[in-house]
Amino acid sequence: MEFAVWVVHVLVAIALVGLVLLQHGKGADMGAAFGSGASGSLFGASGSANFLSRTTAVLAAVFFMTSMGLTYFAAKGHGQASGSVVQQSKPVAPQPSAPVVPQGGSDKSGSIPK
Repeated sequence: MEFAVWVVHVLVAIALVGLVLLQHGKGADMGAAFGSGASGSLFGASGSANFLSRTTAVLAAVFFMTSMGLTYFAAKGHGQASGSVVQQSKPVAPQPSAPVVPQGGSDKSGSIPK
């Protein structure tokens, strides 16, 4: 079942990218005023925009649902303990700091070496 959700998720993601790239931006309306031929398209002058935006919205909803499904499968676990990552982490013992060695030889007068 999880594999099927993965396949649908990837296919929807590819289709979503394709549909977003096919759509015109808000600045593309100026080109239609100079005869770009949008009125002779398959869906008419504004029909293609409505069809593409509705299809994009449906695919975005499907993408969201498959994302939630994959989150459910991940939370259900594959034999892993549930909880947050912080709760599952082991405490790390503090490391001793390295001793500070003065630079510039054995000058003990406290002056800055040149």
